[in-house]
Amino acid sequence: MKKAAVIMGSDSDLPVVEKAFAVFEELGVPYEAHIFSAHRTPEEARKFAAEAAEKGFGAILCAAGMAAHLAGAIAAGTVLPVIGIPIKSGPLGGMDALLSTVMMPPGIPVATVAIDGAKNAAYLAAEIFALEDKQLSRRLLAAREKAAEQVLAKDAALQEKNK
Repeated sequence: MKKAAVIMGSDSDLPVVEKAFAVFEELGVPYEAHIFSAHRTPEEARKFAAEAAEKGFGAILCAAGMAAHLAGAIAAGTVLPVIGIPIKSGPLGGMDALLSTVMMPPGIPVATVAIDGAKNAAYLAAEIFALEDKQLSRRLLAAREKAAEQVLAKDAALQEKNK
């Protein structure tokens, strides 16, 4: 199985991206995490993107707030799927990060999840990997069934309470 990379622009993004780590661990998806800045360590970010495919990565999650150029900078250096996670920060509450992440030029796509949407970014990467991994596909289906059971249990508890 390919592994996922989780790149954050700052260690302040860690509380959000830890939710992606939990999804990967639950699903058995190998991953690595790194801190690179599109602005402060552009050469390191560029080098990582250029070498990611040959190092066995299959998708790259990029979390950044405010100007949020990290996902675009990484996407410019690879043809691997890049999934942007805009981080809620600054006076605009993450809207600036969302718009910076989603508004990419033609030919340099970045799949973008909701502000602080690290869980969905990890699920999306896992779904990409599951295209070639039937066991992972089954684990994703089981996770969805478990989520449905939890919702139905909550509904049953509510119905019981309101009798």
